[in-house]
Amino acid sequence: MKSAGVQLRLATRKDGSRDGALMLVSGSGERWVPAAGTAKTLQALLDDWDTLAPDLERRRRTLDACGWQGAETFEASRCMAPLPRAYQWADASVYRNHARLIYQWRQEPIPPRYEDEPLVYQGGSDAMLGPEDPIVAVDEAHQIDLEAEIAVITKDVAMGVNAEQAADCIALVVLLNDVSLRGLIPAELAKGFGFYQSKPATSFAPIAVTPAALGAAWKGVMLDLPVRITLNGERFGEPHANMETVFNFAQIIAHLARTRSLVAGSIIGAGTISNADPAAGSACITEARVRQMLDGVAAADLHPYLRDGDRVRLEVLGEAGRTVFGAIDQTVAVRSPATS
Repeated sequence: MKSAGVQLRLATRKDGSRDGALMLVSGSGERWVPAAGTAKTLQALLDDWDTLAPDLERRRRTLDACGWQGAETFEASRCMAPLPRAYQWADASVYRNHARLIYQWRQEPIPPRYEDEPLVYQGGSDAMLGPEDPIVAVDEAHQIDLEAEIAVITKDVAMGVNAEQAADCIALVVLLNDVSLRGLIPAELAKGFGFYQSKPATSFAPIAVTPAALGAAWKGVMLDLPVRITLNGERFGEPHANMETVFNFAQIIAHLARTRSLVAGSIIGAGTISNADPAAGSACITEARVRQMLDGVAAADLHPYLRDGDRVRLEVLGEAGRTVFGAIDQTVAVRSPATS
């Protein structure tokens, strides 16, 4: 059995360790069993994906045949990020509308050659947040913002792969919240050396899904579904993840591997999802604010950034309204570093 066709849903259970315990999740997202007989952690599975993933696929088929008899109920609250710490987290920006609005906010032109090669930065991957972990910040004045994104997790990627080869290196697809501190970004970027303090820990939905398990929702090496965002229980946006993009995941990975290889367990994002149609809403607060400014809304009336106690929920719904990755459901917690 080839690993390219495996239809797996995987999660990582809290067990007191840094890397958690790998879980095999049912297609409904409602049941799970330990994957320890094959691999203790997701990183261990990724390190030998082509050998171990088919083994889990055989087990998944057996469980499907018996209705997941004996499996436990899946609870997102017991999950860490699928990869609680990763060898690499590189994020691109492939949505034209997001680039248009964000560079208006920065009062800068869109970078030269934006349409010619992917725009990418390297984020912090040492500590990833689980689906219900709080968004911890030290000051509301830092302008806490959400960013709904889709990303992939790779197998080993050889230096110099082309886009077709890069597509075969994608093991899993994930949903994430790439939190930004907008109040710190301008000063950091003005130094000419990129983000650091303005990009705190990234949060992940509990379930990582293989492209084959997504079926028709995996199209053109992108997720072909909208992402639903709510703030404090109210709709904020539902932009489609496969519209108005400059590059797909295969092209991003091939760009990253031009002069270096990528190790198994690299997380590669496509950037904040954005559609030009205002009816789609937004996947980040800054984008919504820029839209308001362009409509003549006064500064005092712009949508506020996240505040202590605010609740953020991100989810992708697929066939028959079934959750694809589980939900990110977080509360903002503003507190001093001494108490965090």
